[in-house]
Amino acid sequence: MHYYIAVVHQDGDSAYGLSFPDLPGCFAASDTWDGIPKAATEALDLWFEDQPDIEPASLEDVRAHQEVIEEMKDGAVLMPVPYIPADTATVRANISIERGLLRAIDEAAKARGMSRSGLISSATRREIAGAA
Repeated sequence: MHYYIAVVHQDGDSAYGLSFPDLPGCFAASDTWDGIPKAATEALDLWFEDQPDIEPASLEDVRAHQEVIEEMKDGAVLMPVPYIPADTATVRANISIERGLLRAIDEAAKARGMSRSGLISSATRREIAGAA
């Protein structure tokens, strides 16, 4: 898992705009601050569909970009965004978990029409990346 630095800005009452200095053409928008993690994750997923893996630049390198400096002068902020590469291959894992929590997982999965593994994967991705 890598963390890419997003530049988040907002002009007036418009949506929040996100761009990734490391990833040319990778951008997103969100109507709310709370929606930024999901929008950022979707943008990264789309960008990496047809682009090679790129090692993220350090925070210091991103801060040194002239356009980032200018955007920050205008009120933009930097936000680290975790990226979990899309890898649909499944692997078997043996975990230990509280019995009551496992029951709750099974009930929630059944109510949503999901498998236990699907619910755990979705919840974990949301916890790490802020998006399901």
